[in-house]
Amino acid sequence: MNIYEATITDLATAMANGHLSAQQIVTAYQERIAQLDQGANGLHAVLELNPEALALAAQSDVERAFGRVRGPLHGIPILLKDNIATTDTMQTTAGSLALLQTRPAHEASVVTRLRQAGAIILGKTNMSEWANFRSTRSSSGWSARGGQTRNPYLLDRSPCGSSSGSAVAVAASLCAAALSTETDGSIVCPASVCGVVGLKPTVGLTSRAGVIPISTTQDSVGVHARSLHDAALVLTVIAGGDPADPATAACPDRDLDYTQMLDPDGLRGARIGVLRGGKLWGYHPGTDRIASAVLAQIQACGATLIDPIELPANIIEAEQAEFDLLLYEFKAGLNDYLTKCQGERPRSLADLIAFNLAHSDQEMPYFGQEIFLLAEAKGDLATPAYHAARAQSHDQARSFIDTTMATHDLDALVMPGGSPAWTIDLVNGDHFLGGSAALAARAGYPLVNIPAGYIHGLPVGISLMGRAFSEPHLLRLAYALEHALPPRRPPIYLPTFRR
Repeated sequence: MNIYEATITDLATAMANGHLSAQQIVTAYQERIAQLDQGANGLHAVLELNPEALALAAQSDVERAFGRVRGPLHGIPILLKDNIATTDTMQTTAGSLALLQTRPAHEASVVTRLRQAGAIILGKTNMSEWANFRSTRSSSGWSARGGQTRNPYLLDRSPCGSSSGSAVAVAASLCAAALSTETDGSIVCPASVCGVVGLKPTVGLTSRAGVIPISTTQDSVGVHARSLHDAALVLTVIAGGDPADPATAACPDRDLDYTQMLDPDGLRGARIGVLRGGKLWGYHPGTDRIASAVLAQIQACGATLIDPIELPANIIEAEQAEFDLLLYEFKAGLNDYLTKCQGERPRSLADLIAFNLAHSDQEMPYFGQEIFLLAEAKGDLATPAYHAARAQSHDQARSFIDTTMATHDLDALVMPGGSPAWTIDLVNGDHFLGGSAALAARAGYPLVNIPAGYIHGLPVGISLMGRAFSEPHLLRLAYALEHALPPRRPPIYLPTFRR
């Protein structure tokens, strides 16, 4: 069988039938990473491999031989974004050289859940350094530690970010699936431009404990996968309450198998609102054309479209309020995380700023740390300006979504995922035109992106958004749409655009 395009279920079935071992699967991915990812012309999606992966695979095979199979992820290799902490021999650095001498206090809770489910942690993925929250003109997918991640469809194109390496690794079949994080767009934008599924859960459905933070209000740990079924398998394992993350206290007290919610006829009878306004449509004609074709397909699957649902001015104008919210929470959250780390400095955002200045040739060869400086100038979370920003950004976004969906009796909101990938530009930074992430990010609500089509060979996605903890319903709708749309095309690794 073709390991590289196989689903998680395909791999699990092959292991159950004795046709494959976990060791063989790990070895195959390691060889593919060496072939496609490393070297000057590589993808640069993987920062480091877990030196214990083969030993863990051998242990997994022994357990299977003795009848102990921990679940659908038993023996399945998973990559982790480099801001998700492990306490093994691998580093957790958010792509920065500053954290190479530190060790996280605890392993991320989602990683512990993966290990308990029998998954094999294959390694760490490259990312936009500090989750794209260091400079106002950064290049998505670049980090001082890993260099520039490249889009596997056209190698001179951006993978978007900040979960760049995770999306690219999944698209290029360097792993079965990958864990990613999102604050605003960091899962769904890379998913859209790299032609994979991106699932950003409700804030509080998955624990952020052990994840290098930006925002307690908006951070969410999610999944990149090549299919919604694979994403649902991983979400089933990582979702759930965690005393180490107070946000998960709101998580519904239930153990769900999210794969049981998937229904190829799930759109029949649904009511879907078409969200318009702001930067959601009109930034690229090809994206609009594909999204319009998807809307027609949604109707053909038996759903009713309510079009348009207009994004109001107060939501569009909350962009600055969101940025202020993130500045306050980044400083507070990062200082708390660093204080608890073991090893040498840094112990604060101020230390990081000093480190970057002292190592500017490595850390800031292309762009600076303007956002770091803005965050360091902010006060603490008792500052009235912080609470005002949170009310304008977070509270108004939630109110709009909840009121709109109730008023129109909607099951979900739909919008284009984003533009095709732009050319990598380390001098001027990203050429981002528009995308689907902002409203769900501000509200802390779920968003799922699936591949929708191709523009000159470059993928674009379609995004579905729901209310808090509506993942079961949202995944059912997205799965039906995934089955109605043309299948994903694997990348072909062209060096640049050919006319």
